[in-house]
Amino acid sequence: MATHCALLIIDVQVAMFDEADPVYQGERLLQKIQVLISRAREAGHSIIYIQHCEGPGGPLERGTLGWDIHPSIAPIAGDLVIEKETPDSFHETNLHLKLQDNGVKELVLTGMQTEVCVDTTCRRAFSLGYTVKLVQDAHSTWNSKTLQAEQIIAHHNTVLRLFANVVDTENAL
Repeated sequence: MATHCALLIIDVQVAMFDEADPVYQGERLLQKIQVLISRAREAGHSIIYIQHCEGPGGPLERGTLGWDIHPSIAPIAGDLVIEKETPDSFHETNLHLKLQDNGVKELVLTGMQTEVCVDTTCRRAFSLGYTVKLVQDAHSTWNSKTLQAEQIIAHHNTVLRLFANVVDTENAL
C-alpha cells in the first residue's frame, strides 16, 4: 500500500445485480466506482475489496458466480480482497491488521448495502480511529417495506456525517 489512504469497495458482487431484484441505480453505482478506482490508482492509493460470504445455497455462497466481485470493477494484481461473513468489514477479518501494517489512516467507502454493510463498516472504521470519507453518490441498496432506496441512501448520508466526511465522487480522491 503506497499511501495512507485506501479505497474500500464493499460487497459489489455479481449477485447484487440480479435483474429480478435490481439494486437501486446499479449501473450508475458501477460507473462511480470505476471513477474512484481510476483516481485511486492514479494517486497510488490502496484498493481493498470486501467480499461477503454466505453459507451453502445463498446467493453469495463462496466460490459461486454470484459471490464473485462484479467484473466491471474486478481487482487486479496488488489489490487486496478481504472476505467477511457479517455486515462489519472488520469483524473477524484481518482488515484492521492489514491497514495498520501498511500505515493506512484514511478510508474512502463505497459499495453496498447502504443500511447494512456500508453503515456498519463506516461506524466501525470511525471507532477504530480512521478518518472516513463516505462517497454519498457511490453506495446503494434496495427498497424496503417502509422506505424507497433513494430515501434510505439520503437518510444514511445524513446520519453517517457523525462518523464520516460525506463527499461526492468528484471530491472523494
